[in-house]
Amino acid sequence: MSNHVELSIVVPLYNEERNIARLHNRLLSIIDNLDISSEIILVDDGSTDSTSDMISSISFADSRFNSIFLSKNHGHQLALTAGLRYVRASKAVFILDGDLQDPPEMITHFLDKLDEGYDVVYGIRKNRQETFIKRQLYWFYYRLIKKIANIELPADSGDFALINRKVLDYLNSMPEQNRYLRGMRAWVGFKQTGIEYDRSARYDGDSKYSWKKLFELAYSGIFNFSDFPVKFITRLGVISIVVSLFYLASVFIKKIWFDAVPVGFTALIAAIVMFGGVQLISLGVIGEYVLRIYKQVQQRPLFIVDKVIREKELMNGQDIQS
Repeated sequence: MSNHVELSIVVPLYNEERNIARLHNRLLSIIDNLDISSEIILVDDGSTDSTSDMISSISFADSRFNSIFLSKNHGHQLALTAGLRYVRASKAVFILDGDLQDPPEMITHFLDKLDEGYDVVYGIRKNRQETFIKRQLYWFYYRLIKKIANIELPADSGDFALINRKVLDYLNSMPEQNRYLRGMRAWVGFKQTGIEYDRSARYDGDSKYSWKKLFELAYSGIFNFSDFPVKFITRLGVISIVVSLFYLASVFIKKIWFDAVPVGFTALIAAIVMFGGVQLISLGVIGEYVLRIYKQVQQRPLFIVDKVIREKELMNGQDIQS
């Protein structure tokens, strides 16, 4: 079978016991009706519920389903990275989240675009079932990063995509620790296109992306693919100097021509607070880049695999990926 798989479907999972049965049924319905040989790679990202037991049962019952169990919770981007490393497909890999907000049935439309000659087909979220605040923040973030990034990042596009084998091999060869896969996918280039769709609410359970994780992902997108933060603090420094020079000139003019100098501590405190804030922002931005360099030079494995279930064979202790 390993020599004849044309399509792989990678699904990272973390505490998704309430969604797995429905996910399994929908995936079965899809691969049973595809005219190409397929495999499904389920990645358990250190779940603490019954997710691991459920996907183990699925994999032992059906050789088309493979399970990868990470040693702990590494996070969505690294769990997805782990799944991509195990892809055997000769044609393409389909990336799908286990919460079923992205419709897996769209794979047929994605495959049509791949057959037209595209190397990457990604989903564009036309509408999404989220809270008003989240929708507004998503809208603002995607437009911001599209404007400041050094690459062409499509707005409202997540990890939901179909990627051909050529692009996948390049993604797997990229060693960065702070993964932002949708940005890496865009950076690789080749012929890419998007398909609009309506993103539904979660089928069941709560989102595993906390506000903290969302902001960390946003930081990775900004700091990995834009030099705007560094240029911004440079411009901020220049603006601060210009403002200070104008203020100093006004003080001299008042002293020389009007024999009056501003008194009191208000202006002094305002200047100290402003320049102190500029300095702290500058240190924070530089610190973000230094932290990413520090993590990169450590050369730790991106993830550690505990065990793999593939074609009804259980493999332990042999899969440590970097």
